[in-house]
Amino acid sequence: MLILGALIAVALRAETGRGMGPSDWAAVRFTVFQAALSALFSVALAVPVARALARRRFPGRRLLIALLGAPFILPVIVAVLGLLAVFGRNGWISVALGAAGLPPLQVYGLHGVVLAHVFLNLPLATRLILQGWQEIPAERFRLAAQLGAGPHAMWRLLERPMLWQVAPGVLAVVFAICLTSFAVALTLGGGPRATTIELAIYQAFRFDFDLGRAALLSCIQIVLTGMAAMIALRMSRGDGFGGGLDRPVQRWDARNPVARVLDGAIILFAAGFLLLPLAAIFLSGLGGLAKLPASVIAATMNSVLVAAISALITLALALPMAVAVALGRGAFVEFAGLLGLAASPLVIGTGFFVVVYPLVNPTVLSLPVTALVNALMALPFALRILVPGARQVIERSGRLALTLGMAGRPFLRRILLPRMRAQIGFAAGLSAALSMGDLGVITLFADSEQATLPLQVFRLMGAYQMEAAAAAAVLLLSMSMALFWLLDRGGRWHAEA
Repeated sequence: MLILGALIAVALRAETGRGMGPSDWAAVRFTVFQAALSALFSVALAVPVARALARRRFPGRRLLIALLGAPFILPVIVAVLGLLAVFGRNGWISVALGAAGLPPLQVYGLHGVVLAHVFLNLPLATRLILQGWQEIPAERFRLAAQLGAGPHAMWRLLERPMLWQVAPGVLAVVFAICLTSFAVALTLGGGPRATTIELAIYQAFRFDFDLGRAALLSCIQIVLTGMAAMIALRMSRGDGFGGGLDRPVQRWDARNPVARVLDGAIILFAAGFLLLPLAAIFLSGLGGLAKLPASVIAATMNSVLVAAISALITLALALPMAVAVALGRGAFVEFAGLLGLAASPLVIGTGFFVVVYPLVNPTVLSLPVTALVNALMALPFALRILVPGARQVIERSGRLALTLGMAGRPFLRRILLPRMRAQIGFAAGLSAALSMGDLGVITLFADSEQATLPLQVFRLMGAYQMEAAAAAAVLLLSMSMALFWLLDRGGRWHAEA
């Protein structure tokens, strides 16, 4: 109801009579274009990376695949700062080009936005496509090898059909994610020609205070993201690749030296592309941790508070919803929980701003509203984590509990919650980490005296205090990872698997 209420407030505030100006249509075109380019590059690069990981076994492979999930909880502002340290005008690559007498790289504008989106979404696309490769039964590869199929035949008979089934859904998911990217466009957009819809909403608030224009742009954003989310959900429904005996996959077609060298080069390139920006952040920011200004410390405390409240709200909403879905009574509940995928934090923040502005100064509610919106955005992921566990517990213990007269709160306290501690801890950790690194709704509500840590990093970057920004980014990354690890580990402590 909170999400629907915010969306309704946005729709009612939109002044359709004024229409869209040329700059607004330019923002719509750029948003769709950059999202399409980002999705195409992300998936095109993810296919060879996933194929190389599927064909190779090497020390550290599991760790590398696990690290591919890190950018999902990586604060976007940290990723942007790392990319600037490597690809920026004064970055490592530009310094090397200058030593060779070549001009430095220009990272702002369309190519900078696409580069950042590929960095953030290549791991996700790789994981999803790798899962498709892993779902091909080992017996099919064994049969193909027995029939004398070489690498090209393996590709034509097994791998290409799988990609035709998996890749369109991955493409739609990445496209939907890139439509609602705010922090990337805010930091790397580079002017009016590289303005997204969300950045236009932000400008309408912060610079023009045109609530009608912001609401109208928000409605356009809702339509685009809603359509992209429905397409992604529809394309992600596959028929599977048949059953097997869960034997380890052996790839006889990939044993020649050329394939080994090629796969190794692809894996090294992907690992370097993903890890170099993070290494650059740590190298440039570790030395400045002891010199952080007091404003960064205060922003850190605000972020920790917002993350803790957001995690609590997420669990308070997600647990009863997961139980309702697990009992088969929650079709509408599940749909309501997934609304967070179709609306961005900035759009929801716009709705809350429209509602509270006539009643109270919005800056007073900056931190509570930020925590609430972040919780709503994390709700779909929390439901995906909690619903399978709730179904399993109810299927295994529900009838016995009813026979013993244990229903309602006793069942919840004695059976459901203890057996779901691992999932609850994971959902809380993910929600806290996502909230800790979010740079979205806080930009609408905060004044010069209030900030979360991501907003403070952005302000330091805007003031060209890059050393302090890098140190604050190291602190932000460390705090996000620590919150996720503590809550996830705490949930699994003595929990029943």
